Amino acid sequence: MSGSASLAPTASRRVPAPAPLRVRWLGRVRYRDAHALQHAFHGGTARHLLLMEHLPVFTLGVRADLAHLLAEPESVGAELVRTDRGGDITYHGPGQLVGYPILDVPSGPGAVPAHVHGVEQVVIDTLADFGLVAGRLDGYPGVWVDPAGSEPRKIAAVGIRITRERSMHGFALNVDPDMAMFGHIVPCGIADRPVTSMAAEGVRAGMREVVAALTSHAARRWGPQVDRAEAAWTLPSAPARPTPGRPETPGAVALTDRKPSWLRVKADMGPDYRRIRSVMRTHDLVTVCEEAGCPNIFECWADGTATFMINGERCTRACGFCLVDTRRPFAPDRDEPKRVAEAAAGMGLAHVVVTAVARDDLADGGAAGFVGTIEAIRRLRPASSVEVLIPDCKGDPVALGSIFTARPDVLNHNLETVLRLQRAVRPSASYARSLAVLARAKEAGLTTKSGIILGLGETAEEVEQALFDLRAVGVDIVTMGQYLRPSAAHLPVARWWTPAEIDTLGDAARALGFAHVEASPLTRSSYHARQGASAAGAAAGAAIGAASAGAGQPVPVPLLSRSVG
Repeated sequence: MSGSASLAPTASRRVPAPAPLRVRWLGRVRYRDAHALQHAFHGGTARHLLLMEHLPVFTLGVRADLAHLLAEPESVGAELVRTDRGGDITYHGPGQLVGYPILDVPSGPGAVPAHVHGVEQVVIDTLADFGLVAGRLDGYPGVWVDPAGSEPRKIAAVGIRITRERSMHGFALNVDPDMAMFGHIVPCGIADRPVTSMAAEGVRAGMREVVAALTSHAARRWGPQVDRAEAAWTLPSAPARPTPGRPETPGAVALTDRKPSWLRVKADMGPDYRRIRSVMRTHDLVTVCEEAGCPNIFECWADGTATFMINGERCTRACGFCLVDTRRPFAPDRDEPKRVAEAAAGMGLAHVVVTAVARDDLADGGAAGFVGTIEAIRRLRPASSVEVLIPDCKGDPVALGSIFTARPDVLNHNLETVLRLQRAVRPSASYARSLAVLARAKEAGLTTKSGIILGLGETAEEVEQALFDLRAVGVDIVTMGQYLRPSAAHLPVARWWTPAEIDTLGDAARALGFAHVEASPLTRSSYHARQGASAAGAAAGAAIGAASAGAGQPVPVPLLSRSVG
């Protein structure tokens, strides 16, 4: 037998194609939210390129010298953040395109410099599309305009961190930022070289054009498959005045259109329903079931379950889908947590769900109300599990941390809609901030949950992208249900999703690995909440059991963190 005859067929040794590069243009994002997202995505295996602008911030790398900060950040309207990237101090702000490639970087000689070189090359090639000659400058990190000329000018900072063979951080390309902000620092610790921008070099390109060009070059280098989603580039226009019999938006459902049969609910005000309502009235409590006009109120109350709404009944935000009152709220009721706990105990609830209006008027965003309610329920009804559906608390890590420390059994925060529709559907919130809230909760060791509303104009592909992003930050439970327009003043229903279509989305979510998926036309955030919590708990127990079964096996030693800048 010849030697060649013993070789396996070529096809069996074929290397699988890389997973898609998940490109997300997130709009303006606070640095701390972007950092939480990076850490969550870094812990997975998917390939990401996060693109965004930051609100004004000075960031200090691991080798930063505070002497290079020349002004008090607050005096110039910026934050100061110490971070875990390489390099010294730099500035991020509106008009600057920040990119975070989160990619596999195999260990080995030259792998890290090659990755940094690749990040720089994507920026260099992008600038070439706009007629700018840029390159590298020996001895100085980043990307430089006219690097071989008499006065090289830095146009992009590069700071990379590689840990466990995965990259974090990336580049900041000056498109048209406020260049005066760089005068408040020694940029990247380089005092003898000027900083420039595309606008300062005579390029009048908009951010959208630059993002498109850079995404194209990133796809060539890190693709070829790209899964791309973008936040809206312009503010949504004001909705037209409703006209009876005609939708305000072309193709949308008219106000007078009859609901499909699968969305019609029969009212059942039996004894169990009346008992729940009586308990709520006795304790002077509010339920989201009533305030948000939930179609499942009869089923849930008949089953002895209800979702308590704390921090009052008036919300400081005006999301386009929500019926909750948006007049100026009253001061929080300090006795409310006790009354919720008494009601939960009186009803004998095994699983208590607590939500709240958004309270941006409060310093902690209403976090103290959740903490107090969780603690009160644990005192009066220690056998009950507690699920909280929280607002984003404006992304404040201290406020969120106080809720996480109270250890709810399930931490729910709804993404609500796909990336493209965020600004139209909930203008005071943010896709990136919501993902960051969930990422922080998962990092705190909590079971996490989120929900998506269907029928606001999203496509199936966009829903699947949102599901992927939720799973990538570790969300365990997801809900999906059809939007029902509460009034003529709210967003129109773009279309009715059929039960079969929603089933398909549910199957896609299960394939991504969610521990529990609740998907049906009438599903809402708290629908079958107890079952979801039980399923997530069982999945977590199975994972712990599998890990225990592997005890005694060799544990690979992670690579040391390596930073370049």
